[in-house]
Amino acid sequence: MGKVYDALRRAEEQRTQRVRETAAMPAAPVVPDLPAAAGRPTERTAAPAAQAGPPRKPLWKRWFARSSASAAETVGGLNKRRISMLQPESYVAEQFRTLRGRIDSLAAQQPLRTIAVTSAVAGEGKTTAAINLALVSAMSVGRRVLLVDCDLRKPNVHQSLGLRVDAGLGELLEGQATLEEAITEVEGSQLQVLPVRSLPPNPSELLASSRMTELIEQLAQSYDRVILDVPTVLGLPDAKTLTDLCDGMILVVMADSTAAEEVTTALEVVDQRRVLGLVLNGEIQGAHGYGYVD
Repeated sequence: MGKVYDALRRAEEQRTQRVRETAAMPAAPVVPDLPAAAGRPTERTAAPAAQAGPPRKPLWKRWFARSSASAAETVGGLNKRRISMLQPESYVAEQFRTLRGRIDSLAAQQPLRTIAVTSAVAGEGKTTAAINLALVSAMSVGRRVLLVDCDLRKPNVHQSLGLRVDAGLGELLEGQATLEEAITEVEGSQLQVLPVRSLPPNPSELLASSRMTELIEQLAQSYDRVILDVPTVLGLPDAKTLTDLCDGMILVVMADSTAAEEVTTALEVVDQRRVLGLVLNGEIQGAHGYGYVD
């Protein structure tokens, strides 16, 4: 874990340096802008140099603010979540193949059939990472891969993949459906998905139940790789519960967004022995790529 903390420290120092440089820059002159609709240049005045603002909100307030913020789903946003299927030769898809390869290398040293993908707070891209990692894993010849949506509060996997859901994880855990009835296949791929249909009133209790433990054990015996899209670590008990049931976990971090203190706190919550590494989301192409495991 030393490399993880070193990476967080360097990222925080770089973020602080960029803020200082921005604050030191003089006000920019008027520059032309090209509206997409009008098609002709107009003028806009650049924002003044950054001023020292009020102190940041307490960490717990930022967690809940970001968790409760709901962004409208767009076609482009949904396509991005499954880019490895729509654009398999793209740079991002190749980065997920690299991530798959590094996980396979680790799997040669320890059992890694069940892998949880989560983030410290909402909006970091964990669902995008889980979906694309599952898609490229399913591209491996002869490998059975299952993607499990474990978010019984705000599920996104089925919508991102355009799935029709008749039964899901909630019905399965409540004994209202069988595993065969709850699992569906993604058209155009070899990936199978256990989505979420209904939102039960007791999600944390269901995820912490003996049925969930038995389910993960059963899936680990039936599939070569099970990828779980797990709720965020901070503010909810679900991530701790689920990651303890998996062979390993990956924490998704948004470049220039996730605060180091949020990641540090998240790593203190989970069992660090299960942390395979961090996936850096939103980094500039050619710098670090989309994701990596350290």
